[in-house]
Amino acid sequence: METASIPIPDYPHGITFDQVWAALMETDRIVKDVAEQQKENARRMEATDRQMKETDKQLGKLGNRFGEMIEYMVKPCLLDKFRKLGFEFTKAYSQATIKDKKNNIITEIDITLEDGDKVMIVEVKSKPTISDINDHIERMGKIRRHADLHGDKRKIFGAVAGMVMNDSEKTFALKSGFYVAEPAGETFDITAPEGIYAPKEW
Repeated sequence: METASIPIPDYPHGITFDQVWAALMETDRIVKDVAEQQKENARRMEATDRQMKETDKQLGKLGNRFGEMIEYMVKPCLLDKFRKLGFEFTKAYSQATIKDKKNNIITEIDITLEDGDKVMIVEVKSKPTISDINDHIERMGKIRRHADLHGDKRKIFGAVAGMVMNDSEKTFALKSGFYVAEPAGETFDITAPEGIYAPKEW
């Protein structure tokens, strides 16, 4: 009975089996090194992601503190400035929240001014954008709907206050029916919508 023989590959250009085996071992080592490097990169990415999230968290806290500082600067001026425009607000408070999950009305209010039959909702930003103003328009609608659902028939007005107010954003806010508060020396001035852009009542 003949014994089957295992054919030995004919390696080209005089390459020996040992050389091929060594090449395979080197390839295997490289693959393992690459896999280990990928794992290390993944670990670094996880650490970077955690660091970025923590940085975002700290920036968010800083942004909130900065917003509170601006509100602290703006609020004392508002009662007096609006009084000159015919409003007799007697109450001013910050950081109100509406959470009416039943009617899907959830929003936050920076500053609220009140008297007997009028309410002024003030949105405060360091540098208001068109998007911020559109958000405030949406906020005003929510507040009006919430008031109606609770039998509150007071007139609701809106204002936008900014430490920096570009002309285009100021014009857009006024056209939207908002009062605009902006720095004037050591205090704030308030511009009322005029002409065809009368103050809007919500």
